[in-house]
Amino acid sequence: MTRSAPSFTFLAAAKSYGIFIFLVLAIAAATIASPAFISGANVSNMLMQLAPLGIVVIGQAFVILVRGLDLSVASVMATAAVIATSFNGQNGDAPMIVAACVLMGAATGLANGLLVTKRNVSPFLATLATMIVLQGLRFAWTQGAPSGNVPPVFRALGAGTVWGIPYNLIVMLTVAAVFAVLLHRAAFGRRVYITGGNPIAARLVGISADRIIILCYVICGILAAVAGLALSGFVGVVDNFVGKGFELDSIVAAVMGGVALSGGRGSVLGALAGAAILVVLSNAVVMVGMPVQLQIIVKGVVIIVAASLYVRTVR
Repeated sequence: MTRSAPSFTFLAAAKSYGIFIFLVLAIAAATIASPAFISGANVSNMLMQLAPLGIVVIGQAFVILVRGLDLSVASVMATAAVIATSFNGQNGDAPMIVAACVLMGAATGLANGLLVTKRNVSPFLATLATMIVLQGLRFAWTQGAPSGNVPPVFRALGAGTVWGIPYNLIVMLTVAAVFAVLLHRAAFGRRVYITGGNPIAARLVGISADRIIILCYVICGILAAVAGLALSGFVGVVDNFVGKGFELDSIVAAVMGGVALSGGRGSVLGALAGAAILVVLSNAVVMVGMPVQLQIIVKGVVIIVAASLYVRTVR
């Protein structure tokens, strides 16, 4: 009795690579609607926009994998940007700025993780609270009007290129590679999936679920701080709301890229694909000259379609 070779059906492809197929289709549709969409300058601009969001999405993915979410990422980004302008604006300050931002992001993530695990506060309320606290601290520090200059090294990092490749994209790809290995090849990653899939079972097999959850929140806080530095260099202007909207965009991108809100399922690459779709959509609606109101509607509809297609393929 001979066994027939498995056929590569469209359904199988959609189930395995649906988010990537959708990304390709979105790029193709945008190119047809506006040929300037694939111009070198516009592609470079989109890649620069993708990098900060992509870095945040990676951190958000870790938190969602353990059944959480982090609404404080945008506030962490803004705080990092304010810290970057609180020194003398010289390149020599860069190491101190990076250290201060990483410590601030880690402390915020630690606070979130402790509230969720030790005090049983819901992730929504815990991260909303830290978001508000950071916002209040920023306003108290800056008196509502941040001043100072971002060091030139961060301007180069956020808006510079090498051989046409944005520096911040290189940073994002490096971060993605490191955390993809950590999640998909290291013992820590296996513990993240087990904890997110079934926290009770994780405890029964000797995994400290609370410690894993706290570490995921710390990772998310640190990456949000790094993204804030990259974004401040890209926009070149710092205010108290740098990164506004990234908290929701990062959650949407991660979930659209296959990171399950129920925990225990998802990948770094899929989350980045979701971020890329958001950037492509935002850029495409601007390139075709849609009114702002219609831009928001189109973006929302496409997100709904993409998410619903993903849910259908994973059932």
